[in-house]
Amino acid sequence: MESSSCDTTAPPPHHSSASPQPQPATATVVLSPCAACKILRRRCVDRCILAPYFPPTDPHKFAAAHRVFGASNIIKLLQDLPEEHRADAVSSMVYEAAARARDPVYGAAGAICQLQRQLDGLKAQLARAHADLAAARAHHAQLLALLCGAVEIAGAGHGSPPVAAAAVPVAAAPVVDAALLYVGDSAGAGAGGGGIMQASPIGWADEPLWT
Repeated sequence: MESSSCDTTAPPPHHSSASPQPQPATATVVLSPCAACKILRRRCVDRCILAPYFPPTDPHKFAAAHRVFGASNIIKLLQDLPEEHRADAVSSMVYEAAARARDPVYGAAGAICQLQRQLDGLKAQLARAHADLAAARAHHAQLLALLCGAVEIAGAGHGSPPVAAAAVPVAAAPVVDAALLYVGDSAGAGAGGGGIMQASPIGWADEPLWT
């Protein structure tokens, strides 16, 4: 009697024939040529030297610069400059091109000269204003000194303390006559008649006439 032996051998692994999971579709980005390559009707390469400075959304920028300088000169100038200075160079060329459109002879130099003339005129006006201000201040100081002197003389004549000049208006300053007024009558003036000596408003009676 044959004994049946159990087959303990494991079955071969079963490889699944399932298809791999589909990868998500990547969006295709279509790069528009820069404004320079579009105007020049050429293919815009990956590292186009004009693309960072002439975007396709502003075609008039390159058109103005190209009309004055030419595409070959613009490319040569950008190639000779370091990358950190290229943006400033493009801005200068665009500004010069716009100035040449307004003034074909002088361009940006004409605008600079006009601004310089305006600046010189404003400087001259400022100098005249400073001179007028200095003259007005000197005149004011002179009037203030005269007013202080008149107030002191009037205060000394009336025996009152001098009043501050700031508290007395200019129109209220008394008219001081330093000379004595000699009033003689018509009858005795020719015959040696005595005249009457009248003092000025400063009051000379308090001081002796002869020493």
